[in-house]
Amino acid sequence: MFYSLKNRLIAFFVVLLVLSFGTMSLLLFSQSRSIIRSYIESSALEKMDEYGSFINMALQQSYDLSSLVYNSDITQKWDAQLTNPASTEGQKMLANITMSKFLTQTTNNYSIVSSVSIYREEGLRIGAENQVVTDTSFRQEAWYRNFIEHSNHWVPAHTDQAEIKGAKPYEVVSLLLPIGIFEPSLAKNVMKVNIKADFLLEPLNRIHLGESGTIFLLNEQGSPILSQEEYSAYPEAAKEVDRVRSGRTLQGVSYLENQQGASHILVYKKLPITNWLLVGFVSERDLYANLFKLQRSIIVFASIMLIAAFVLAYWISYGITKPLSRLVSAMRHVQKGDFAQAERLTPPERRIRSEVDYATDTFRNMVRQLRHLIRTEFEQKLLRQQAEYKALLMQMNPHFLFNTLELMSSLAIQQRTKETVTVIDSLGKMLRFSLRISEDLIPLREELRYVRYYMSILEIRFGPGLDLRLEEEGTLDDLEIVKFLLQPLIENAVKYSFIHQAHAKVRIIVRQDGERLVLSVADNGIGMDPELLRQLHHQDMRQQLEQLLQSRTHQIGLRNVLARCWLYYGDLFSFRIDSDQDKRGTSIELSLPLQRRNEDVSRIDRG
Repeated sequence: MFYSLKNRLIAFFVVLLVLSFGTMSLLLFSQSRSIIRSYIESSALEKMDEYGSFINMALQQSYDLSSLVYNSDITQKWDAQLTNPASTEGQKMLANITMSKFLTQTTNNYSIVSSVSIYREEGLRIGAENQVVTDTSFRQEAWYRNFIEHSNHWVPAHTDQAEIKGAKPYEVVSLLLPIGIFEPSLAKNVMKVNIKADFLLEPLNRIHLGESGTIFLLNEQGSPILSQEEYSAYPEAAKEVDRVRSGRTLQGVSYLENQQGASHILVYKKLPITNWLLVGFVSERDLYANLFKLQRSIIVFASIMLIAAFVLAYWISYGITKPLSRLVSAMRHVQKGDFAQAERLTPPERRIRSEVDYATDTFRNMVRQLRHLIRTEFEQKLLRQQAEYKALLMQMNPHFLFNTLELMSSLAIQQRTKETVTVIDSLGKMLRFSLRISEDLIPLREELRYVRYYMSILEIRFGPGLDLRLEEEGTLDDLEIVKFLLQPLIENAVKYSFIHQAHAKVRIIVRQDGERLVLSVADNGIGMDPELLRQLHHQDMRQQLEQLLQSRTHQIGLRNVLARCWLYYGDLFSFRIDSDQDKRGTSIELSLPLQRRNEDVSRIDRG
């Protein structure tokens, strides 16, 4: 296709523009991508270091406050006073108020802490600002149960009922510590230090990766500490986060790919005090948004240039190459055998003014003549094939009729009136059936009915010495078959079974095997000559057909059946003959394509 002037011009401009713009775009994109990726990675880790320092400061203040309350004499005296059974209610109330004032003073010294509360197992809560409340509902809250049952010291962002009642309806992150004992499950007093979640979230929200990349603060279990619901949008990162948490690397960068094939960058840093993890996600599409925009602009510009080059090349070569292009397309369709499309693609007839017009006119006449010759040859071949099939079909009738008439003559001489009537009745029905030579295909049931008429004649002829059985397997009701296939095979099987013996055994089986119909005739006769078997298996079927049509002998039954099957079914037909003169007996099996009633399968399609 590239030898034409038009295509060579178009190919030249396309290759020139694609190579130049493609190379420039690829180099620009690759270098810019490497620079941006390196900058984002280093920038993200620097921002994580800054935020990590801020988190460490906040956590250190929380632990300092907790340690101060935990080790204070006031806390120990308060616990001892409430634990002492001899203490009066007034003494307990005074101890609670003293403890509340101590919590107020302590909280005021740490600006990062929102509130501090101490919960006793029996349902007492002591908070700052003289909060002494008896309420056992906290024992059913998730943070309390997780601390007692699983020793979870840090509670992710949540709403604290005590904060809500104190007109502080915001979310908090809490540190839980037992008082008076180190084992949470045995603790009678639990200290809860609340840090406002927004205090930790606001500086984190100011850190971005690309346009929309986000950094998340995760706890030791890999769950978000703060209210960052968008974390669930990165399910593909869960396995990588688990790997980072279990590894020893303190910070680094990983590259991921989701189920849709989109690439993401994961930047992480571990915090030393609590083993929390800072994780940042950003998609490469978002990270290189401006770069992709530049790439699209280059592609659009290059596409416009390609279109302009195509239009220019087409305009230059239109007057020269259009007739030749149509002629070449027509030649391709002639090569495929599509002569009608070739004639439609050939340029219209006009006055011959150049070599191109002369070649076009010559080609048009050649296509018409070739199409006419092929159609004529096909019709003649089809008529010849039909004539051969009818000739083979006519060979069957006299061959069978002579044998049956000899049987009727023998029965009449023996004065076996009943058997004679049966034979005549069966023969009449068979003749009525066989005279329908205009039909190639018949229902399989009619063929089997015809075979049973013939079997009844054979059983009368040979008497007890003949063991003849017909078996059917599978669903055969709606199948069709080429007529007169089984009768010649049965006739030969019976004939050669009685040679050199007084008892003949013949089995006919008709069965459906998947999408094939199998006809099998087996006998206990003398077997077939090995040379004949070799000819049947290895000789070309067309050669056998010609020999059969020219034959003047009566031994044409098996060849006739094979030839008719080949003429009708073509390559879809196969057969197998098993015969051994030493072991006695012959088995002939015909395998035909399964054909149901009203199924239109043309002879040409069969090969």
